[in-house]
Amino acid sequence: MKPQLSYIIATRNRLPFLKITLGKLINKLQPDEEIVVVDAGSTDGTPAYLQGLFNEGKIHQFISEPDKNQAHGWNKAMLMATGILIKKIIDDDVFCYSAIRQCKSYMLNNPHVDVLISNDLGSTLYNHQQIENYSRLPQFQQWAKGLVPSFTFGDVHMLIRRSSLAYIGLYNTAYTMMDWEYALRISYLRANIAYYTGYNALSVAHEQTVTSQKNMADIIDQGKRAQHFYKYAGDTAQISNWSKIKIMLGKLIYKQGKNTGIDKPPVKVDIQLAYNYYYDQIDTLNSLGKFTFIESKTY
Repeated sequence: MKPQLSYIIATRNRLPFLKITLGKLINKLQPDEEIVVVDAGSTDGTPAYLQGLFNEGKIHQFISEPDKNQAHGWNKAMLMATGILIKKIIDDDVFCYSAIRQCKSYMLNNPHVDVLISNDLGSTLYNHQQIENYSRLPQFQQWAKGLVPSFTFGDVHMLIRRSSLAYIGLYNTAYTMMDWEYALRISYLRANIAYYTGYNALSVAHEQTVTSQKNMADIIDQGKRAQHFYKYAGDTAQISNWSKIKIMLGKLIYKQGKNTGIDKPPVKVDIQLAYNYYYDQIDTLNSLGKFTFIESKTY
């Protein structure tokens, strides 16, 4: 039976986070879903760990080989996916699978929808009990009404219809902030986007976050080009506020490391404890709220 939903993961040398994320996903997996993992040639034991899961039938596809950059790895995963829908799972972020399945059902019942996005939550690993709410609903509404030609959103909470890749394409491997460019492209192309007012993901920032390691000069230069090409006027969030927080956090931790001779923040974190808290909070939030789906055609 062809999978209804493919969960895709691209990873490199973050085995402690990957074990938590895959452990949760494997336990929640349904018979009509598959897991695809692309490892960029990790040296921390990740390939052996994935091979073991594959041999046990707990993941369905995986490769371990070098890639050119982050977008290259994610593109491999999207091309390997066989499901009708694709859900990106970032190895150090947190996901609510009940909310994801509501989004899955909506997209399966509404085949005209190309992409579905939702509200987002965010937290820093070193202060895990503080969780912030983020929403791109006002920007989506402006775009849906035709008042702006494009808008930005993060991809951590995005679901894509695989057949829509023929129109919206893959990640642009020339862009450091690949999700930012992808969001502008998807919206500029007037793809059919639906918005879920619940929270299917929680972004976690720490010193190993990919976003925290990005070069701000490259981001500014690429941002200017994308703004011109996609006619994006900006909305005080040229990149998402959450991406800015992750970049600032990474640079702060790096500066601490240079000044103190350490490469980690002084606070020791039990990541299993923190992630248990995150999963409990996102599940509770989604179980208590009444959330809806909004489509651009309704405006």
